Amino acid sequence: MKIFYHTSATATGGRDGHTRVDDGSIGFDLVGFQNESGKEGTNPEQLFAMGYAACFDSAMNHVAPTLGIKPSQSSTSVAVGIGQKADGAFSLDLDITITVAGISEAEARTLIERAHEVCPYSNAVRGNVETRLHVNLIQSFDL
Repeated sequence: MKIFYHTSATATGGRDGHTRVDDGSIGFDLVGFQNESGKEGTNPEQLFAMGYAACFDSAMNHVAPTLGIKPSQSSTSVAVGIGQKADGAFSLDLDITITVAGISEAEARTLIERAHEVCPYSNAVRGNVETRLHVNLIQSFDL
């Protein structure tokens, strides 16, 4: 595989610590999803959801022209759940929803399925994480 981009991040203190991109461009105080301390911050699942949503939306925008599909507007939302499996391991659970205007439901389904095939996040979790795809057709929307 030819690598187009590389980045790295470091976390200290786990879910109740801090994480930052190693070039110093961004960092976050972390709190667990069961935060009872009142400490403000974000959690790894929120960061994963944001990254996946941006990546999937880019994949969708990349594949749409190759399919001859031209939505007038689009957005991607990713909902991330975390839970414990029967064997004690922790895992994620994902719902990916595209909201699109200006195309048919059949085109939207083709678009989301193709984007799911090429998105790097989708490729990373495929076969490991329960993932559901959803289409929301609308006339138009404000971002």
